[in-house]
Amino acid sequence: MPALRDRLRDPSPLLLDGATGTELERRGLACELPLWSGSALLAAPELLREIHRDYARAGAGALTANTFRTHARSLAAAGLAARAGELTGRAVSLAREVAAAVDPAPLVLGSAAPLEDCYQPQRVPPDAALAREHASHMEQLARAGVDGVLIETQNSVREARAALRAAREAGLAALVSFVCWQRAALLSGEPLERALECAAREGALAVLVNCLPPSNAAPCLAVLAQGGLRFGIYANLGTPLPDGAFARSEDCAPAEFAAHAREWLAAGASLIGGCCGTTPAHIAGLASLLRGRG
Repeated sequence: MPALRDRLRDPSPLLLDGATGTELERRGLACELPLWSGSALLAAPELLREIHRDYARAGAGALTANTFRTHARSLAAAGLAARAGELTGRAVSLAREVAAAVDPAPLVLGSAAPLEDCYQPQRVPPDAALAREHASHMEQLARAGVDGVLIETQNSVREARAALRAAREAGLAALVSFVCWQRAALLSGEPLERALECAAREGALAVLVNCLPPSNAAPCLAVLAQGGLRFGIYANLGTPLPDGAFARSEDCAPAEFAAHAREWLAAGASLIGGCCGTTPAHIAGLASLLRGRG
């Protein structure tokens, strides 16, 4: 599947989209665990389509299909494990429908999340489960026809490695993104340098950090710039809580968010976007920033 690989040969920055789960909640859909944003595939597919459309109109060059919680492990907690392939395909189809109506059409990326909790690395499953379950999810994403996969919010090198290997075996071009916080280290405590080494060794096309406040991105930039891969950042404006609520960490207007992104680009980032709490207005601000640099 050459689409993502071809796009990354272009030296111009790739603009990712913004949040899905928190945007669903902002528009009135309660996203509770274990399904989180995946609940929209069952309860509100038209709302999900609308969010994709708004990101495309804002200027996103890639739409992330709502497959963050469609792997069988998360679905099993809601009694829906048998529908993993169906719901993964539905999520990709919704994003593809929107992309096809835009000229030029944005890429459609599959999202591959940690099998357990994004913020609790002690819950990463054993290696055999990682290999088996990520392989199943990647095969479903490949069958659904994504242009590539965004392996995101990874909190340990071990799980990122398993997901990258599964993507490669499924024939999927992959980006990988790690969650750090106040320093250039994963939530597992592993240094970001080790994660970059893993990403390069396992064939990632680019490496990113995500789901950290924009003001915390600076410690990661120097490390990312020395990693030998294209790199990027898509920051959050807060984090989801276990009860489905949202803790805002920074009240950051689109113009301020774009000012942070200007620093990322100046450091060499070639992929930018938004994570939890960001909206189409934030992505439109990034699109304006990129147009101004053109």
